[in-house]
Amino acid sequence: MLTFEEKLAIIESFPQLTRHNVSLKRVNFHYEASLHDKKTVVYHLHPNGNGFVFAGFLKGYPKDEKGYVNIRDFSAEELRAIIEASIQSLSVKREPKPKTESTEPIVQTWVDKENSTLLLQQEDTLWNVYHGMNLEASFESYAEAENYLKEEGFSLRK
Repeated sequence: MLTFEEKLAIIESFPQLTRHNVSLKRVNFHYEASLHDKKTVVYHLHPNGNGFVFAGFLKGYPKDEKGYVNIRDFSAEELRAIIEASIQSLSVKREPKPKTESTEPIVQTWVDKENSTLLLQQEDTLWNVYHGMNLEASFESYAEAENYLKEEGFSLRK
């Protein structure tokens, strides 16, 4: 695990980020050129090594409900990569998703090489994987469900 000072040195190597000291010796770093309302890239970097990086527009990271990834155990390479990706994601303007009145659940069919099928269905706040009528697995995010299905050799039927 990188120390606070090592993480700070990596983060400060990004000239586009602005340091903001906050309470309890924690530090935030903002990307003022962000094309979104979100400007905080590094959130609450603490002297104990804990901290968060915004990854709300990124795939492949376990995020909290606000889109932040805990960087406590990140290597130097991982930290640089997620900060670069975060800055890049905030540099691209995204069209807001249209609000739909539909309450239809999302259902996807996934198939493997033997043509076995699994259904991925969003139900309330969970993503459930079904084999026929049997619940095979349940996940809190689409990304987790997608990773599981891919690891099991399934791909989304088009």
